[in-house]
Amino acid sequence: MARHHDLANLTGITVYFADPHSPWQRPTNENGNGLVRRYVGKGTNLNAYTPTDLRAIETRINTMPRRSIHWATAQDLYHAAVAMTG
Repeated sequence: MARHHDLANLTGITVYFADPHSPWQRPTNENGNGLVRRYVGKGTNLNAYTPTDLRAIETRINTMPRRSIHWATAQDLYHAAVAMTG
């Protein structure tokens, strides 16, 4: 994010960087890491997996119902958003 000032000026958003070693400042990232770790252990070399393996993990995570989005899936929300743009 070397040019985060440019991004902020162009979009009118505030850019925020979490402090190192502060996972509570980035809960979405930590939650995503936890979901991935169900299938791939922490520190695992992803080169051991084929693109097909990784796509299967991605599909499973994106089709998992989540309480935080009223038991919809990330895929449901994505498809609804894309349908509204086309």
